[in-house]
Amino acid sequence: MSDKPLNLVIFGVDSLRADHMSCYGYRRLTTPHIDRLAARGVLFENAYSAYIPTTPAYAAMLTGMDTFTTQVVALGHRGQLDPKTGKYDGQLTPEVKTLPEILRKEGYVSACVGGERGPWRGFDRYAHPPRQWVAWEDRPADKAEQLNAVTIPLLDEMAQSGKPFFLFLRHMDPHAPYLPPSPYDRMFYSDNECRPYRKPKDAKGWKPITKPMKPVFDFKPFAEFFKSWMPPGVTDAEYIIAQYDGALAYMDACIARLLTRLEELDVADHTLIILNGDHGETLYDHEIFFDHHGLYEPTLHVPLIIVDPRQPTWAGKRVKGFTLHQDLVPTVLELLGIKTRIKFDGQSVVPLITGERATNYTEFYITECTWMRKRGWRTPVWKFWEALEPDFHNKPPVELYNLIDDPEENHNLADQEPQVVETLRARMLAWVEKRKKETGKGEPIQDYHIGLDRRIGSIATAQQLQAQKGQEK
Repeated sequence: MSDKPLNLVIFGVDSLRADHMSCYGYRRLTTPHIDRLAARGVLFENAYSAYIPTTPAYAAMLTGMDTFTTQVVALGHRGQLDPKTGKYDGQLTPEVKTLPEILRKEGYVSACVGGERGPWRGFDRYAHPPRQWVAWEDRPADKAEQLNAVTIPLLDEMAQSGKPFFLFLRHMDPHAPYLPPSPYDRMFYSDNECRPYRKPKDAKGWKPITKPMKPVFDFKPFAEFFKSWMPPGVTDAEYIIAQYDGALAYMDACIARLLTRLEELDVADHTLIILNGDHGETLYDHEIFFDHHGLYEPTLHVPLIIVDPRQPTWAGKRVKGFTLHQDLVPTVLELLGIKTRIKFDGQSVVPLITGERATNYTEFYITECTWMRKRGWRTPVWKFWEALEPDFHNKPPVELYNLIDDPEENHNLADQEPQVVETLRARMLAWVEKRKKETGKGEPIQDYHIGLDRRIGSIATAQQLQAQKGQEK
């Protein structure tokens, strides 16, 4: 194999729920091509997104730093206050270096598809696929094909540049709206999604509805959004879940096209490939419908797959140790043979692959700052979190779950186990104080306020906001 530096491709998928991928044991064959990719490399069974939502997740993924170092904790990251304009810039601080900035010094060219400059700062080029927000009347949402259409020309150009390249792809297919093209829209669902709740007189072909859509549409803050992309009259939430799964399968097929293109360009054997999710997705879980808020496992647990073409003995390996997004950059640099003086908050996962270390974490801090503002502490057995303000889901102010006895987190033990709550809170607060002293910065989640009056608008509203952002660039 050549001594020239490895190329790097990272699939940083938005809203990708690990337990809905077939390589993670899901009952449906949603990701056959990703399964095949995983069989060539290492699959991490316990990779976690500690900082929800998208913006802090990608910030950790691309800097190797935690939320205290980056100070990124909210979807709408404020960044630094510009004294001239009186406005926040939404950017990372200059002392926090991103992976593309580090790789540029090593001669890499880079491109980011689907990301903004904030946590994705430092890429040489940016491309933005159209049609990422599609209403019901404009279906299907061919998000992954649109991404491929702008990615393949970039990939071709970088592969022919004679320089090592770094390509970062933010797939949006598992992110609502879930409107995959045919045949994926019916791949996992054959019933009538608009059938009546009650058994009709002519009951031929009728099946009981176990997950009704009524509570979904009754949730006022999201009702307009849901109605703008879900089929009129839909009654069965299993149909919407099947659309999420269909969107995964569709994205999986489109990812296969990119993997094929790497082979056609004769660079596949010299490219490090990583697939990671920024966070998961709540579907019909915990009365948080078809979005990604809440610190429950469906949102925090994400896939991580690493394929190094120089390591055939890693093929098919599965690692049980815990890893976080901030481990990605130090891992990449170790695999690429690049040394830096930067002291990362994360640590390489290579020792987990080789068996030199069992896990990168035995416990860790978790936050959410999207529609709810919460912080907590997760261990292999217990998960605790507390609300920093009331939320529009009317969730309890303190939640505690035994992840061994209750892996689906259905039984809040906060009232029954006050000693466990206090022990975990004390561990969390001690760690928070430690990080504040180490960084000289505050706990960023304390700087935000969400309130109870937030609403998400229709797809048309999202399209207008996207168009405004495009005009501002």
